[in-house]
Amino acid sequence: MSLITPRTPPGTMELLPRQQVAFQRMLDTIRHGYERFGFVPVETPVFETVETLLTKSGGETEKQVYFVQSTGAIQQGHKPELALRFDLTVPLARYVAEHERDLAFPFRRYQIQRVYRGERAQRGRFREFYQCDIDVIGKDALSPQYDAEIPAVIHHVFTELKVGGFTINVNNRKVLLGLLDGLGVDDADKRVLVLREIDKLDKIGVDKVRESLTGTLGVTERAADTILSLIERRGSNAETLEALNGLGIDNGTFRQGLAELTTVIEGLRAFQVPEEAVRINLAIARGLDYYTGTVYETFLNDHPGIGSVCSGGRYENLASHYTKSKLPGVGISIGATRLFYQLMEAGLIKDGGATAQVLVTQMDPALSADYFRLASELRAAGINTEIQLDGGKIAKQMKYADRAGIPVVLLMGSDEKARGTATLKNLTTGEQVEVPLADLPARARALLG
Repeated sequence: MSLITPRTPPGTMELLPRQQVAFQRMLDTIRHGYERFGFVPVETPVFETVETLLTKSGGETEKQVYFVQSTGAIQQGHKPELALRFDLTVPLARYVAEHERDLAFPFRRYQIQRVYRGERAQRGRFREFYQCDIDVIGKDALSPQYDAEIPAVIHHVFTELKVGGFTINVNNRKVLLGLLDGLGVDDADKRVLVLREIDKLDKIGVDKVRESLTGTLGVTERAADTILSLIERRGSNAETLEALNGLGIDNGTFRQGLAELTTVIEGLRAFQVPEEAVRINLAIARGLDYYTGTVYETFLNDHPGIGSVCSGGRYENLASHYTKSKLPGVGISIGATRLFYQLMEAGLIKDGGATAQVLVTQMDPALSADYFRLASELRAAGINTEIQLDGGKIAKQMKYADRAGIPVVLLMGSDEKARGTATLKNLTTGEQVEVPLADLPARARALLG
């Protein structure tokens, strides 16, 4: 029988153990950051009913959905009833509508799970990937102060991830929609199309956006110039707000959006987020139409080519397809798989090493019980410890520890036991010390740094 060539399915990320440790630590950092702000975990099934999943999407989204169907159902010609989730927003909408009576509002949830999209597999884009979402859902109303808290969470998480400088770009779709209305673009559908074009600014450039606005979309030269000059201006957030106020646009949507944007900037200052970490960027519109107000995009300062590493925004009614209750919300999503892959490509991710911090070597099989006892004492002190049970040449055991990424090894032969000591060696620094057994946990912790 010929062997099957093992290969990873296209569009998935499969990591070696030390990389997996690094990825898991990134997820843990995100999780701990979310919990620091009081968000609670939610998990939903990997699949939803087709009726639920495609209620508000269909069209292009349906082409990317993986449907779930048993062989028997296929043979009998049944239509699929289940499909793998393609994001975490639709499952959240269903979850909140279904459990509305049991939840405390505002409902602050985080969700870190895999999602699935039937996209063409290519470098850096995945069919299976982790999303790390947070959302605050209100009942009937939700204060715009929450729109300020969300980027404060982003700032905390990305600071803890230690990926270098980053900038949280903030805008409000109402500002642009009201501005367009005030400039004579009074057709609602056309305003949405204009926002989509503006959202492409960083990808296709000013000239092509202006050409599209004044050509295909029929926006006047004056309106296009006003919009693009305002978007392209550089200055502090205070100067941008002043410029917007100075336009004299007498439009209710514009004034409301400007007030909400001001609330976000002032709120972030109160949250003690550094001024330089946040930028009002009027080009950020977010192509998804269910965003109704504040929108966010986050970029790494030294690696703009990676693109947005965290995005989201405000929506007025999360679960309108599933309940008559009005459930406004605001949230963001980190595409963790893509982010990790891009950071690895940029050399910003180091191998995570092993989960074990100390390897207890076996120098003398007659001392096995002592090795077991020492390992137990180290674990009781909170130090992850592995025992080399195979024994053999000590050089081979040391090589295993080095290759596995275990930073510290413990060595104890009959002579050390007679003295009541053991030797600890840090394989990274080369530092080696003989310590009393009673001091072993404390000295191991010190050697680990």
